[in-house]
Amino acid sequence: MIDSLLQPLHYEFMQNALLVAVIASTICGMLSAWLVVMGWSLMGEAVAHSVLPGVVLAYIFGAPLAVGAFVFGMLAVGLIGGLGRSTVLKRDTTIGVVFTSLFALGLVLISRTPSQTHLQHILFGNVLGTSRTDLLQVAALALLTAVVLLCKRRDFTLLAFDRTHAHAIGLPVAALSATLLVLLALTTVAALQTLGVILVVAMLIIPGATGFLVARTFPVMLGISAAVGAAAAVVGVYASWWWDISTGGAIVLSASALFTCAYLFSPHRGVLPRAIRSRMPKAAQPSS
Repeated sequence: MIDSLLQPLHYEFMQNALLVAVIASTICGMLSAWLVVMGWSLMGEAVAHSVLPGVVLAYIFGAPLAVGAFVFGMLAVGLIGGLGRSTVLKRDTTIGVVFTSLFALGLVLISRTPSQTHLQHILFGNVLGTSRTDLLQVAALALLTAVVLLCKRRDFTLLAFDRTHAHAIGLPVAALSATLLVLLALTTVAALQTLGVILVVAMLIIPGATGFLVARTFPVMLGISAAVGAAAAVVGVYASWWWDISTGGAIVLSASALFTCAYLFSPHRGVLPRAIRSRMPKAAQPSS
């Protein structure tokens, strides 16, 4: 039984695929904890979709795809901030205008670029085509992001839960917010190869949402979010190998299954435990 499970790992490309999927999904899970608490899920979607034209332009000019993706991710953040400061539009409106416009630009560029097969992988992911160089690049980006998140986790957490208090005690609120946005762009770049532009949004939201339903403290939520990302990657890669299905789709569906379990069975916020407690006499209900 164990030999049959490990058989795919005898192939180097399968080893690369599993490693890059676990690394990218874990770092997405870590960052998603802050995105969910701060209400930045839509910002994650905006950055993920806005990198598409940067990737295509980098491909056209022969530059590293990661550089193009990062540049356009930061461009999207700048445009959203600029529109917010110069108009009376609400934040969700400015986000919608920017990311849909940049994503549409990316689709147009893809339609006018001869080698469309390679660029389609940016939309939907191509984890099974991961090379050793791709793996090292993803690992470096993920390590940088993880180090910054963990070193500044107290400041980021205070910013997420009480921005006013963070400002009152002298924390550089604007700089911390900008740092999180840079890390969001880096994480998106790291996850492109595995999940693609479309599905990376899910892994920036679902693990954090799952952790939020299960955990009662933020450190526990952070750990659960990262674990959900890693577990979904392992299950998704193996499922895509054995059943010949989309790897990115399988990873996201695995994460969705874990979210569903948390939604239904989480001891504190799950639907079923809450329904059971609501039917119990007050004297018999467990104290929180």
